[in-house]
Amino acid sequence: MLTQIGIKAKKAERFLMTASSAQKNKALGAIAEELTANCDYILSCNELDVKNGREKGMSESLIDRLSLNADRIKGISDAVRQIIALDDPCGKVISGGVRPNGLRIEKVSVPLGVIAVIFEARPNVTVDAAALCLKSGNTVILRGGKEAINSNKAMAEVMRKALVKADFPEDCIQLVEDTSRESATALMKMNDYVDVLIPRGGAGLIKACVENSSVPVIETGTGNCHIYVDKDADLQMAADIIYNAKTSRPSVCNACESLVIHKDVAEKVLPMIYDKLSEKAVIFHGDEICREILPEALAATEEDFGKEYLGYEISVKVAENIDEAIDHIMKYSSGHSECIITDNYLAANLFTASVDAAAVYVNASTRFTDGGEFGFGAEIGISTQKLHARGPLGLPELTSQKYIISGNGQTR
Repeated sequence: MLTQIGIKAKKAERFLMTASSAQKNKALGAIAEELTANCDYILSCNELDVKNGREKGMSESLIDRLSLNADRIKGISDAVRQIIALDDPCGKVISGGVRPNGLRIEKVSVPLGVIAVIFEARPNVTVDAAALCLKSGNTVILRGGKEAINSNKAMAEVMRKALVKADFPEDCIQLVEDTSRESATALMKMNDYVDVLIPRGGAGLIKACVENSSVPVIETGTGNCHIYVDKDADLQMAADIIYNAKTSRPSVCNACESLVIHKDVAEKVLPMIYDKLSEKAVIFHGDEICREILPEALAATEEDFGKEYLGYEISVKVAENIDEAIDHIMKYSSGHSECIITDNYLAANLFTASVDAAAVYVNASTRFTDGGEFGFGAEIGISTQKLHARGPLGLPELTSQKYIISGNGQTR
Protein backbone atom coordinates (compact mmCIF):
# COMPACT_ATOMS: atom_id res chain seq x y z
CA MET A 1 0.00 0.00 0.00
CA LEU A 2 2.75 2.46 0.93
CA THR A 3 4.59 1.67 -2.28
CA GLN A 4 1.49 2.60 -4.27
CA ILE A 5 1.21 5.85 -2.32
CA GLY A 6 4.84 6.56 -3.15
CA ILE A 7 4.32 5.86 -6.85
CA LYS A 8 1.29 8.16 -6.94
CA ALA A 9 3.21 10.90 -5.11
CA LYS A 10 6.03 10.75 -7.65
CA LYS A 11 3.59 10.94 -10.53
CA ALA A 12 1.83 13.96 -9.00
CA GLU A 13 5.24 15.55 -8.38
CA ARG A 14 5.76 15.87 -12.14
CA PHE A 15 2.60 17.98 -12.37
CA LEU A 16 3.47 20.21 -9.43
CA MET A 17 6.99 20.88 -10.69
CA THR A 18 5.56 22.85 -13.62
CA ALA A 19 2.41 24.27 -11.99
CA SER A 20 2.26 28.06 -12.06
CA SER A 21 1.76 30.27 -9.02
CA ALA A 22 -1.74 31.08 -10.25
CA GLN A 23 -2.61 27.39 -10.54
CA LYS A 24 -1.31 26.62 -7.06
CA ASN A 25 -3.17 29.57 -5.57
CA LYS A 26 -6.37 28.44 -7.26
CA ALA A 27 -5.98 25.01 -5.66
CA LEU A 28 -5.28 26.53 -2.26
CA GLY A 29 -8.35 28.74 -2.59
CA ALA A 30 -10.45 25.70 -3.35
CA ILE A 31 -9.06 23.96 -0.25
CA ALA A 32 -9.87 26.94 1.98
CA GLU A 33 -13.42 27.10 0.63
CA GLU A 34 -14.05 23.38 1.00
CA LEU A 35 -12.74 23.32 4.57
CA THR A 36 -15.21 26.05 5.50
CA ALA A 37 -18.06 24.44 3.58
CA ASN A 38 -17.43 21.06 5.22
CA CYS A 39 -16.91 22.39 8.75
CA ASP A 40 -19.78 20.40 10.27
CA TYR A 41 -18.57 17.18 8.66
CA ILE A 42 -15.02 17.67 9.92
CA LEU A 43 -16.24 18.52 13.44
CA SER A 44 -18.42 15.43 13.57
CA CYS A 45 -15.38 13.30 12.76
CA ASN A 46 -13.29 15.18 15.30
CA GLU A 47 -15.91 14.51 17.97
CA LEU A 48 -15.26 10.78 17.51
CA ASP A 49 -11.54 11.30 18.08
CA VAL A 50 -12.10 13.43 21.18
CA LYS A 51 -14.59 10.89 22.57
CA ASN A 52 -12.12 8.04 21.97
CA GLY A 53 -9.32 10.08 23.54
CA ARG A 54 -11.29 10.75 26.71
CA GLU A 55 -12.30 7.08 26.97
CA LYS A 56 -8.62 6.12 26.75
CA GLY A 57 -7.63 8.57 29.48
CA MET A 58 -5.88 11.13 27.30
CA SER A 59 -4.69 14.14 29.29
CA GLU A 60 -6.59 17.42 28.98
CA SER A 61 -3.57 19.11 27.37
CA LEU A 62 -3.55 16.47 24.63
CA ILE A 63 -7.33 16.69 24.30
CA ASP A 64 -6.84 20.41 23.70
CA ARG A 65 -4.33 19.67 20.93
CA LEU A 66 -6.72 17.19 19.39
CA SER A 67 -9.92 19.23 19.60
CA LEU A 68 -11.38 21.28 16.77
CA ASN A 69 -14.22 23.76 16.81
CA ALA A 70 -15.72 26.18 14.30
CA ASP A 71 -13.24 28.91 15.23
CA ARG A 72 -10.28 26.57 14.83
CA ILE A 73 -11.55 25.36 11.46
CA LYS A 74 -11.90 28.99 10.40
CA GLY A 75 -8.36 29.64 11.64
CA ILE A 76 -7.04 26.70 9.63
CA SER A 77 -8.88 27.91 6.53
CA ASP A 78 -7.62 31.47 7.07
CA ALA A 79 -4.06 30.16 7.33
CA VAL A 80 -4.45 28.57 3.89
CA ARG A 81 -5.63 31.91 2.50
CA GLN A 82 -2.62 33.62 4.08
CA ILE A 83 -0.38 31.20 2.21
CA ILE A 84 -2.06 32.23 -1.05
CA ALA A 85 -0.97 35.81 -0.40
CA LEU A 86 2.67 34.82 0.10
CA ASP A 87 5.27 34.80 -2.67
CA ASP A 88 5.84 31.55 -4.51
CA PRO A 89 9.24 30.34 -3.27
CA CYS A 90 9.96 28.33 -6.43
CA GLY A 91 11.75 29.53 -9.55
CA LYS A 92 13.56 32.40 -7.85
CA VAL A 93 17.05 33.20 -9.10
CA ILE A 94 19.14 33.14 -5.93
CA SER A 95 22.38 34.10 -7.61
CA GLY A 96 23.83 34.13 -11.08
CA GLY A 97 26.28 35.57 -13.49
CA VAL A 98 28.22 35.09 -16.71
CA ARG A 99 31.57 33.28 -16.68
CA PRO A 100 34.54 34.47 -18.78
CA ASN A 101 33.75 31.69 -21.29
CA GLY A 102 30.25 33.08 -21.82
CA LEU A 103 28.36 30.47 -19.78
CA ARG A 104 25.48 31.93 -17.77
CA ILE A 105 25.17 30.09 -14.45
CA GLU A 106 22.10 30.66 -12.26
CA LYS A 107 21.19 29.11 -8.93
CA VAL A 108 17.38 28.69 -8.85
CA SER A 109 15.03 27.63 -6.03
CA VAL A 110 13.13 24.39 -6.68
CA PRO A 111 10.79 22.10 -4.70
CA LEU A 112 12.25 19.42 -2.46
CA GLY A 113 10.04 16.85 -4.22
CA VAL A 114 7.99 14.41 -2.14
CA ILE A 115 7.74 15.30 1.54
CA ALA A 116 6.50 12.84 4.16
CA VAL A 117 5.16 14.31 7.40
CA ILE A 118 4.71 12.07 10.44
CA PHE A 119 2.77 13.76 13.21
CA GLU A 120 0.71 13.08 16.31
CA ALA A 121 -2.59 14.38 17.73
CA ARG A 122 -2.68 17.74 15.95
CA PRO A 123 -5.26 17.53 13.13
CA ASN A 124 -4.50 21.12 12.03
CA VAL A 125 -1.10 19.83 10.89
CA THR A 126 -2.91 17.87 8.17
CA VAL A 127 -3.93 21.09 6.46
CA ASP A 128 -0.94 23.25 7.39
CA ALA A 129 1.52 20.73 5.98
CA ALA A 130 -0.51 20.04 2.85
CA ALA A 131 -1.01 23.72 2.02
CA LEU A 132 2.64 24.66 2.56
CA CYS A 133 3.83 21.71 0.49
CA LEU A 134 1.41 22.54 -2.31
CA LYS A 135 2.45 26.21 -2.51
CA SER A 136 6.13 25.23 -2.51
CA GLY A 137 5.57 22.70 -5.30
CA ASN A 138 5.97 19.55 -3.19
CA THR A 139 3.67 16.56 -3.05
CA VAL A 140 3.00 15.39 0.48
CA ILE A 141 2.42 12.06 2.21
CA LEU A 142 0.76 12.61 5.58
CA ARG A 143 0.88 10.06 8.34
CA GLY A 144 -0.94 11.20 11.48
CA GLY A 145 -1.45 9.38 14.76
CA LYS A 146 -4.30 7.06 15.63
CA GLU A 147 -5.68 9.62 18.09
CA ALA A 148 -6.76 11.93 15.25
CA ILE A 149 -7.41 9.43 12.47
CA ASN A 150 -11.07 10.36 11.90
CA SER A 151 -10.29 14.09 11.78
CA ASN A 152 -7.32 13.53 9.49
CA LYS A 153 -9.28 11.34 7.09
CA ALA A 154 -12.05 13.93 6.88
CA MET A 155 -9.71 16.82 6.16
CA ALA A 156 -7.63 14.85 3.67
CA GLU A 157 -10.82 13.81 1.87
CA VAL A 158 -12.03 17.42 1.71
CA MET A 159 -8.67 18.68 0.42
CA ARG A 160 -8.37 15.99 -2.24
CA LYS A 161 -11.84 16.82 -3.55
CA ALA A 162 -10.85 20.48 -3.67
CA LEU A 163 -7.77 19.60 -5.74
CA VAL A 164 -9.91 17.82 -8.30
CA LYS A 165 -12.17 20.89 -8.54
CA ALA A 166 -9.05 22.97 -9.23
CA ASP A 167 -7.88 20.56 -11.99
CA PHE A 168 -5.02 19.21 -9.87
CA PRO A 169 -4.13 15.55 -9.31
CA GLU A 170 -5.71 14.55 -6.00
CA ASP A 171 -2.54 12.60 -5.20
CA CYS A 172 -0.65 15.83 -4.56
CA ILE A 173 -2.01 15.21 -1.05
CA GLN A 174 -2.19 11.68 0.35
CA LEU A 175 -2.91 10.34 3.83
CA VAL A 176 -1.58 7.05 5.18
CA GLU A 177 -4.61 5.64 6.96
CA ASP A 178 -2.66 2.81 8.58
CA THR A 179 -1.62 4.26 11.96
CA SER A 180 0.42 1.28 13.10
CA ARG A 181 4.05 1.69 14.14
CA GLU A 182 4.99 -0.47 11.19
CA SER A 183 3.57 2.02 8.69
CA ALA A 184 5.61 4.84 10.22
CA THR A 185 8.79 2.73 10.16
CA ALA A 186 8.16 1.74 6.53
CA LEU A 187 7.65 5.36 5.53
CA MET A 188 11.02 6.21 7.06
CA LYS A 189 12.67 3.76 4.64
CA MET A 190 10.99 4.86 1.38
CA ASN A 191 14.08 6.42 -0.19
CA ASP A 192 12.90 5.56 -3.69
CA TYR A 193 9.82 7.75 -3.30
CA VAL A 194 10.31 10.20 -0.42
CA ASP A 195 12.88 13.01 -0.58
CA VAL A 196 12.49 14.46 2.93
CA LEU A 197 10.83 13.33 6.15
CA ILE A 198 9.54 15.88 8.68
CA PRO A 199 8.40 14.54 12.08
CA ARG A 200 6.14 16.75 14.18
CA GLY A 201 5.27 15.62 17.66
CA GLY A 202 6.76 14.59 20.99
CA ALA A 203 10.30 13.65 21.86
CA GLY A 204 9.64 9.93 21.32
CA LEU A 205 8.38 10.37 17.76
CA ILE A 206 11.20 12.71 16.79
CA LYS A 207 13.85 10.42 18.30
CA ALA A 208 12.39 7.42 16.47
CA CYS A 209 12.52 9.25 13.13
CA VAL A 210 16.05 10.55 13.61
CA GLU A 211 17.38 7.16 14.69
CA ASN A 212 15.48 4.91 12.26
CA SER A 213 14.95 6.90 9.08
CA SER A 214 17.11 6.34 6.01
CA VAL A 215 15.20 9.20 4.34
CA PRO A 216 16.77 12.60 5.17
CA VAL A 217 15.04 14.13 8.21
CA ILE A 218 14.36 17.76 9.07
CA GLU A 219 14.18 17.49 12.84
CA THR A 220 11.45 19.50 14.53
CA GLY A 221 12.18 19.63 18.23
CA THR A 222 10.40 19.52 21.51
CA GLY A 223 10.05 22.77 23.40
CA ASN A 224 11.64 22.98 26.85
CA CYS A 225 11.45 26.78 26.60
CA HIS A 226 13.03 28.92 29.33
CA ILE A 227 12.35 32.46 30.50
CA TYR A 228 15.16 34.11 32.48
CA VAL A 229 14.22 37.05 34.71
CA ASP A 230 17.32 39.22 35.01
CA LYS A 231 18.18 41.42 37.99
CA ASP A 232 17.40 44.48 35.83
CA ALA A 233 14.02 43.22 34.65
CA ASP A 234 10.71 45.06 34.81
CA LEU A 235 9.14 42.59 37.26
CA GLN A 236 5.52 43.27 36.37
CA MET A 237 6.41 42.78 32.70
CA ALA A 238 8.12 39.53 33.64
CA ALA A 239 5.06 38.22 35.48
CA ASP A 240 2.75 39.16 32.60
CA ILE A 241 4.98 37.58 29.93
CA ILE A 242 5.43 34.38 31.95
CA TYR A 243 1.67 34.13 32.51
CA ASN A 244 1.06 34.36 28.77
CA ALA A 245 3.91 32.02 27.82
CA LYS A 246 2.88 29.36 30.33
CA THR A 247 -0.92 29.48 30.39
CA SER A 248 -2.28 30.81 27.07
CA ARG A 249 -1.94 27.34 25.57
CA PRO A 250 0.27 25.05 27.68
CA SER A 251 0.01 22.06 25.33
CA VAL A 252 2.08 23.59 22.52
CA CYS A 253 5.83 23.46 21.93
CA ASN A 254 6.41 27.22 22.31
CA ALA A 255 4.90 27.37 25.81
CA CYS A 256 7.26 28.25 28.65
CA GLU A 257 8.24 25.17 30.67
CA SER A 258 11.12 26.48 32.79
CA LEU A 259 11.95 29.65 34.71
CA VAL A 260 15.36 30.95 35.72
CA ILE A 261 15.33 33.84 38.21
CA HIS A 262 18.25 36.07 39.21
CA LYS A 263 18.79 35.78 42.97
CA ASP A 264 18.67 39.57 43.47
CA VAL A 265 15.00 39.75 42.43
CA ALA A 266 13.84 36.24 43.37
CA GLU A 267 12.22 37.20 46.71
CA LYS A 268 10.15 39.91 45.05
CA VAL A 269 9.27 38.46 41.68
CA LEU A 270 8.63 34.79 42.52
CA PRO A 271 5.53 35.56 44.65
CA MET A 272 4.27 37.83 41.84
CA ILE A 273 4.72 35.04 39.29
CA TYR A 274 3.22 32.46 41.61
CA ASP A 275 0.12 34.59 42.24
CA LYS A 276 -0.41 35.12 38.51
CA LEU A 277 0.05 31.46 37.60
CA SER A 278 -2.12 30.33 40.51
CA GLU A 279 -5.06 31.65 38.52
CA LYS A 280 -4.55 28.55 36.36
CA ALA A 281 -3.40 26.32 39.24
CA VAL A 282 0.11 25.93 37.82
CA ILE A 283 2.29 23.57 39.86
CA PHE A 284 5.81 24.81 40.64
CA HIS A 285 8.84 22.52 40.81
CA GLY A 286 11.59 24.60 42.39
CA ASP A 287 15.16 24.35 43.56
CA GLU A 288 16.05 24.86 47.24
CA ILE A 289 16.13 28.67 47.09
CA CYS A 290 12.83 28.79 45.22
CA ARG A 291 11.20 26.60 47.88
CA GLU A 292 12.46 28.85 50.66
CA ILE A 293 10.60 31.71 48.97
CA LEU A 294 7.64 29.60 47.81
CA PRO A 295 6.96 26.82 50.34
CA GLU A 296 4.11 25.69 48.08
CA ALA A 297 6.57 24.60 45.38
CA LEU A 298 7.49 20.95 45.00
CA ALA A 299 11.15 19.92 45.02
CA ALA A 300 12.52 19.98 41.48
CA THR A 301 14.38 16.93 40.22
CA GLU A 302 16.92 16.71 37.43
CA GLU A 303 14.11 15.40 35.24
CA ASP A 304 11.95 18.45 36.00
CA PHE A 305 14.57 20.86 34.69
CA GLY A 306 14.68 19.08 31.35
CA LYS A 307 10.98 18.25 31.02
CA GLU A 308 8.47 19.47 28.47
CA TYR A 309 5.39 19.38 30.71
CA LEU A 310 2.79 20.32 28.07
CA GLY A 311 0.48 21.22 30.94
CA TYR A 312 0.08 23.43 33.98
CA GLU A 313 3.48 22.73 35.57
CA ILE A 314 6.74 24.66 35.51
CA SER A 315 10.29 24.28 36.85
CA VAL A 316 12.16 27.08 38.64
CA LYS A 317 15.90 27.65 39.12
CA VAL A 318 17.31 30.62 41.06
CA ALA A 319 20.65 31.66 39.52
CA GLU A 320 23.57 33.53 41.11
CA ASN A 321 24.09 35.64 37.97
CA ILE A 322 23.39 35.76 34.24
CA ASP A 323 26.28 33.41 33.44
CA GLU A 324 24.87 30.72 35.71
CA ALA A 325 21.44 31.31 34.17
CA ILE A 326 22.81 30.83 30.65
CA ASP A 327 24.73 27.70 31.75
CA HIS A 328 21.54 26.23 33.20
CA ILE A 329 19.51 27.04 30.09
CA MET A 330 22.09 25.55 27.75
CA LYS A 331 22.30 22.38 29.85
CA TYR A 332 18.57 21.72 29.64
CA SER A 333 17.47 23.60 26.51
CA SER A 334 15.88 21.70 23.66
CA GLY A 335 17.04 24.44 21.29
CA HIS A 336 13.55 25.73 20.59
CA SER A 337 12.82 29.15 22.16
CA GLU A 338 14.53 30.95 25.04
CA CYS A 339 13.83 34.37 26.55
CA ILE A 340 15.41 37.02 28.77
CA ILE A 341 13.41 39.69 30.58
CA THR A 342 15.70 42.68 31.20
CA ASP A 343 16.10 46.42 30.78
CA ASN A 344 19.87 45.97 30.62
CA TYR A 345 21.14 46.31 27.05
CA LEU A 346 24.44 44.52 27.77
CA ALA A 347 22.66 41.62 29.47
CA ALA A 348 20.27 41.27 26.54
CA ASN A 349 23.16 41.21 24.06
CA LEU A 350 25.09 38.65 26.11
CA PHE A 351 22.00 36.42 26.30
CA THR A 352 21.15 36.57 22.60
CA ALA A 353 24.77 35.93 21.63
CA SER A 354 25.33 33.07 24.10
CA VAL A 355 22.06 31.13 23.98
CA ASP A 356 22.00 28.60 21.15
CA ALA A 357 18.36 28.16 20.14
CA ALA A 358 16.19 28.54 17.07
CA ALA A 359 14.49 31.62 18.55
CA VAL A 360 15.92 33.88 21.27
CA TYR A 361 13.67 36.57 22.76
CA VAL A 362 14.20 39.77 24.68
CA ASN A 363 11.15 40.96 26.66
CA ALA A 364 8.53 38.98 24.72
CA SER A 365 6.60 35.75 25.12
CA THR A 366 8.00 32.54 23.64
CA ARG A 367 4.52 31.90 22.27
CA PHE A 368 5.43 33.98 19.22
CA THR A 369 7.60 31.18 17.78
CA ASP A 370 5.08 30.33 15.11
CA GLY A 371 5.01 30.54 11.34
CA GLY A 372 1.93 32.74 11.30
CA GLU A 373 3.33 35.14 13.89
CA PHE A 374 6.61 35.35 11.97
CA GLY A 375 4.71 36.27 8.79
CA PHE A 376 5.21 32.92 7.05
CA GLY A 377 1.54 31.89 7.00
CA ALA A 378 1.12 28.41 8.44
CA GLU A 379 4.20 26.44 9.38
CA ILE A 380 5.07 22.79 8.95
CA GLY A 381 7.00 22.68 12.23
CA ILE A 382 9.75 24.36 14.26
CA SER A 383 13.16 23.04 13.30
CA THR A 384 15.65 22.87 16.16
CA GLN A 385 18.50 21.57 14.03
CA LYS A 386 20.91 23.72 12.04
CA LEU A 387 20.67 21.92 8.68
CA HIS A 388 18.77 22.25 6.39
CA ALA A 389 16.69 24.93 8.12
CA ARG A 390 16.15 26.32 11.62
CA GLY A 391 13.11 27.83 13.34
CA PRO A 392 9.60 27.93 11.85
CA LEU A 393 9.57 26.01 8.57
CA GLY A 394 7.75 28.21 6.08
CA LEU A 395 7.71 28.18 2.30
CA PRO A 396 11.37 29.05 1.56
CA GLU A 397 12.52 26.24 3.87
CA LEU A 398 10.58 23.72 1.77
CA THR A 399 12.72 24.35 -1.29
CA SER A 400 16.18 23.36 -2.44
CA GLN A 401 18.28 24.78 -5.29
CA LYS A 402 19.58 23.67 -8.62
CA TYR A 403 21.93 25.28 -11.13
CA ILE A 404 20.77 26.17 -14.62
CA ILE A 405 23.63 26.69 -17.06
CA SER A 406 23.03 28.31 -20.46
CA GLY A 407 25.60 28.43 -23.22
CA ASN A 408 26.01 28.88 -26.96
CA GLY A 409 28.15 25.91 -27.89
CA GLN A 410 30.89 25.99 -25.24
CA THR A 411 32.95 22.85 -24.78
CA ARG A 412 35.65 22.00 -22.27
